[in-house]
Amino acid sequence: MSFPIDPEAFGLFLAVMGVLAITPGPANVFAIATGLSNGGRDALIGVLGMNCATLVWFLAAALGLGALVAAYPAAFRVLAVLGAAYVGWLGLKALWAAWKGAGEHIDLAAKTVSSPFAAGFAVQLANPKAVLFFTAVLPPFLDPSRAMAPQLAGFATATIGMDVLAMSAYGLAGGALAARFRDRWFRRGFSAFVGALLLLAAILIALRL
Repeated sequence: MSFPIDPEAFGLFLAVMGVLAITPGPANVFAIATGLSNGGRDALIGVLGMNCATLVWFLAAALGLGALVAAYPAAFRVLAVLGAAYVGWLGLKALWAAWKGAGEHIDLAAKTVSSPFAAGFAVQLANPKAVLFFTAVLPPFLDPSRAMAPQLAGFATATIGMDVLAMSAYGLAGGALAARFRDRWFRRGFSAFVGALLLLAAILIALRL
């Protein structure tokens, strides 16, 4: 039986995406701030806005990556190799932050958001993590020998599903999570955990290329 997505690649993608989804960044900080200032309902509306923006990124990826695979298969492989290297760099960066005692500090200045959907959409559309995800992280998991549209649909479903779970958890438990990430030792442990997982993922991606 032939699957539209390589099962091994999809399993590895789920592992990498799970780590990236829980790593603090602009989207998760926005969810926490909205939950703290506006309440859980608005936090969930903001999450909806962010994931609508994610869909826009996937549509752009479907057009751009599909054309790249068709026209320049060798360039696509180079992009996949760079993607594996980027995941490894993220892992090393997280381990360095844990070693130095820095980690991702969540500093919230909670403000009332009048339109959480529009604000969430704007945050994710301009999120540098989203840009790097679609230009570096996604390509290593795509198989140029398979149809591109079903692969992107499967990866989009997985990405949005994990993002919804992670961002909703951050938004609904905003106060508690913000307090935990203000603790220096918690941040160090969390950074070390994330770094080790991302390095392992980078190695597994490289072995597949």
